Amino acid sequence: MRFNAHPGRGTGLPAVPPDRRTAGTQKDLPVLATPGRVGLKQIERETDGDGIMNPEQRLQELKLELPPAPKPMGVYRPLVVSGACAYVSGHGPLRPDGSLATGRVGRELDWEEGKDAARQTGLAILATLRQGLGSLDRVRRVVKVLGMVNCTPDFVDHPKVINGCSELFAAVWGPENGVGARSAVGMVSLPGDIAVEIEAVFEITN
Repeated sequence: MRFNAHPGRGTGLPAVPPDRRTAGTQKDLPVLATPGRVGLKQIERETDGDGIMNPEQRLQELKLELPPAPKPMGVYRPLVVSGACAYVSGHGPLRPDGSLATGRVGRELDWEEGKDAARQTGLAILATLRQGLGSLDRVRRVVKVLGMVNCTPDFVDHPKVINGCSELFAAVWGPENGVGARSAVGMVSLPGDIAVEIEAVFEITN
């Protein structure tokens, strides 16, 4: 049994009218560079002496377009900085035009379409980090990612879906600092019927 979710509540996403919450098919999602195809040796060559990449430069090289940083739609903050860590609230697959990739993986979407939605969710997280920190270059490494997939009970490939976000982070921060601890789980539903919700923790510099 599904509950009537409130679009945007608890996801770090703006509420979107029903006519804009279109199903997240391949043709609906923006065409992005595929970070997973960037060779690890190439990434390693582009890091500095400490193995840290220049994230802002990488965004330009990968030709990635960030959506607008989502505003909170409840009693929470999209980003909280405490000590050397930045905690990012749950984000969904927000596109540059403000629409969302929706649908259940295993029913309306296949796992590859779910992976595209996870990559788009990662881009929304990058937008929040840039707005809150002033620059993605302040992020030293990915610490932890929690990925939640809106899927059918018999779907079992949650890690493949969340790889869309993880591969993006690896392309932006490199194979060492862009890959952290991770959990990938399935949910019977997500707010607004979004395909994926992801929250993350990052280590930052002053």
